Amino acid sequence: MPAHPLALLFDQVDDVTNEIARREAEGTAHRATVDDEIAVYHPKQLDLVVDDVITETATAKTFRLRRADGELVPPFQAGQYISLRVQVGGVHTSRAFSVSSSPTVRHYYDLTIRRVPGGRISNHLLDEVAPGDRLASGGPIGGFHHDPLFHGDELVFLAGGSGVAPFMSMIREIVDRGLPRTVHLVYGSRRTDDIIFRAELDEIARTQPAITVDHVISEPDADWTGPKGFLSAKVISSLTGPLRGRMTYVCGPPAMYAYQLQQLAKMKHPRRRVRLEANGIALPPGKAPDWPDDVDPTAEVTVAVRGRGEFRTPRNRPLLDALEDNGFQPPEASCRSGECSLCRVRVVSGSVFNAAEARIRMSDHDFGFTHSCAAFPVTDVELDY
Repeated sequence: MPAHPLALLFDQVDDVTNEIARREAEGTAHRATVDDEIAVYHPKQLDLVVDDVITETATAKTFRLRRADGELVPPFQAGQYISLRVQVGGVHTSRAFSVSSSPTVRHYYDLTIRRVPGGRISNHLLDEVAPGDRLASGGPIGGFHHDPLFHGDELVFLAGGSGVAPFMSMIREIVDRGLPRTVHLVYGSRRTDDIIFRAELDEIARTQPAITVDHVISEPDADWTGPKGFLSAKVISSLTGPLRGRMTYVCGPPAMYAYQLQQLAKMKHPRRRVRLEANGIALPPGKAPDWPDDVDPTAEVTVAVRGRGEFRTPRNRPLLDALEDNGFQPPEASCRSGECSLCRVRVVSGSVFNAAEARIRMSDHDFGFTHSCAAFPVTDVELDY
């Protein structure tokens, strides 16, 4: 029987503690050594090469990325993402994509990307990037992963579209390691020919008694006899039965989240047992309930960067995107969903609107900081970073 994840976790803590004690005794716990070892797990930049491009469906591809230096990729927890750094149309920007490969595989990361209508970065990657091309990214990051201390071993995954990617990584790890977890994946797709990983998921469900997979189709053809529509409370409960407090993870298009929280509330499922992946801003300015009624979200304002100049931008453009659009070197960014806080800037003057996804800390409020990826200028503003 495989070791329980908690036992593995405690063993790792003991290993680290013992190693720290050994180095202190030997006088080798130097800062440079520590920095070098931290960089192995949390590098500032990874230089990657596209090893393969796998067509999953008519709208989705998996990009297999290896390190250009031939070394192993940094370890990660199933469900985490990396942030690709790309240049499109002369603009340097970044986008976060969940790793869909298993953490047991250290030779590459798989990123599964679906075409987004009007999406500048996803469409560039799908249309332009080929095997042999070079890309850069940050190291793996993100809190959307299983925590053996708090989440339990009975899990429900609610996926929409390419939101299946982090769940694929989690499921593959469960299979690879023989982990003692029970999983029910309810995966919503528009059409049957757009179900990503369908063959692999169905085979896993057939051979792994602890893993159940149900597909729900919103625009079914005449031959589809399975569940139809959206992931409503009625559909979910008909497939999973009573949730009984099972930790429920949700990943999909940003607009999916408010709907899923509403449906789970109808099922009397406690909010503390729901985990949402940071995956963009669901309600843009003008549609968010807290946006001022008398402020036109499409009108332009002036954004000044202390000591570096200024530019005009629409209010409904996130500050991070506006800085990139106008050639200003923005702060470091990773999630672009208000979660990681790497893109923090200080608002010296003026006011901004913070999207609901922005996880602003109390100290940020006190000292005027905001997450530029999830902040929109309401008035003329001056920034410092």
